[in-house]
Amino acid sequence: MGDYEEDTAFLGQKGPFFMIIFLLLNAIYISTGFHSFYIVFAGASPSHYCQVPEGNLSEEWIKASIPVEAVNGKLEPSKCWRYDLDTIRHFAAEGYNFGDVNFTDVAKERCVEGWKYSTEIYHSTIVSEWDLVCERQWRVPFASSTLYMGYLLGSLVSGQLSDRFGRKKVLFASLAFESLIIFVQSFSQSWLVFCILYFFVGAFQVSLYITAFVLGTEVLSTSLRVLFTTLGAFLHYCVGYMVLPWIAFAIRDWRTLLRVLSGLTLVYIPFWWFIPESPRWLISQGRVEEAEAIVKDAAKKNKVTPPDIIFKESEANMVISHMKKYSMIDVVKSSNIRCTTFMCLLLWMAINIGYFGLSLNTSNLLGNPFLNCFLSAVTEVPAYIVATLLLKSCPRRPLLSAFLSIGGGFLLLIQLIPESLHTLALALEMAGKFGFTMAFTVVYIYTAEVYPTVVRNLGMGMCSSAARIGSITAPYIIFLGTFSKYLPYILMGSLTIGSSLANMFLPETFGKVLPETVEQMQKCKGCPRGDDHMMEENRKQVVLKEQKL
Repeated sequence: MGDYEEDTAFLGQKGPFFMIIFLLLNAIYISTGFHSFYIVFAGASPSHYCQVPEGNLSEEWIKASIPVEAVNGKLEPSKCWRYDLDTIRHFAAEGYNFGDVNFTDVAKERCVEGWKYSTEIYHSTIVSEWDLVCERQWRVPFASSTLYMGYLLGSLVSGQLSDRFGRKKVLFASLAFESLIIFVQSFSQSWLVFCILYFFVGAFQVSLYITAFVLGTEVLSTSLRVLFTTLGAFLHYCVGYMVLPWIAFAIRDWRTLLRVLSGLTLVYIPFWWFIPESPRWLISQGRVEEAEAIVKDAAKKNKVTPPDIIFKESEANMVISHMKKYSMIDVVKSSNIRCTTFMCLLLWMAINIGYFGLSLNTSNLLGNPFLNCFLSAVTEVPAYIVATLLLKSCPRRPLLSAFLSIGGGFLLLIQLIPESLHTLALALEMAGKFGFTMAFTVVYIYTAEVYPTVVRNLGMGMCSSAARIGSITAPYIIFLGTFSKYLPYILMGSLTIGSSLANMFLPETFGKVLPETVEQMQKCKGCPRGDDHMMEENRKQVVLKEQKL
């Protein structure tokens, strides 16, 4: 097999074949935006207080039976306690006026009869249906984190499956199973079943995302491939993310919402007949005739004449069998690559905690939760565009540090904003999301440029795992807001500012040739170089031996 790009150069850079695949794959990414954050609405916590059986109690006594507590400096009805109901009934039966009773001496009790939930914003959520409040409140962030646990599994497995069974089959299987599981999830009768199914939603969703990305990279022409991998996939994911809150606004019941989101994926069924298998993958499997048939069909659609023989006989059995195999150990073996890996892991984890934390926090903000979610999604569009444009002409290291400082700095400022200026606080949070999204875009490119070719895949894989750990942690960071409103912002802001300082120790890659070997890697600032010197000496000795032979 010669060079695939040269063998298929006759297809051109545009043409109907490439444009159709470009548009269809981008359309599939809209579904990932739908499915990534429906937990924001399905898992929202409506206003609630203890259920008080009416009996002979007047409306005034029912209200008086709920204690008032200070929450973030404001007095609010207690969500988890009520005054002892027998005592309240005794006062009412004796004809006392509730205004004359000293409630500080009255014992409190838990919400024995359950809770009463407001239906002003949400008609039904998993919180109101399964009483995931008070001592069971931890189950909501756990439910959110199961999606990201599934991401971790899907990230590890999807590549192996698509390498074995093909990109197209895994793409559509992931889409079908994700849709089916979301539909089944809408019939969940318990929190545990919901979480188990949500785990598999995450696994199939990230498998869909990765496989579509790989298929587009392998099938599209060079010019469209760059557009697809930089803006196409991200922006269409944002389209789904932006449309989600308006679907949730129209459908206030979580079960119906999930069924509608699942049903929307039916529009992708016809895509099976328009999206081909990757010719590159077919060639790697020795199925050259099938690859040629796809390329000839592409030539027909692009109205060009293909050569009689498109793919020449394989020339590539050569050096590959003699190349050294690298493992995870090589990514932490020398002090330089170990420092690089540690810095990258910290960056990926911090960015994912901030990005997913702010995305999941929209239902907790003051104001309309649907509008807040929409604004959170909208801020990503200019962020992706600005970051992509700046990457073409700006050094990576100061660019990433600047974006991290923007994201973390604005979050730290939120605690200084008075309660009355909640619009300004919302604007600062959206500005923080803008910074995190730009950092998200840069860190992918930067990490790929830092690692040498021989371990680039391994390094990116480790960073992706760290990202999943960060996203799993994010719901719990937001959960800390139940104890202190500003604690999540302080933690996320501090971690991000710290990671921006750590980023300054990484080498600059802008305008540099991508390293091919570990020895060609640029040095981290401040890292010890003892073992790196030994590796260099060993490498020289090996070269000398080979020259003698």
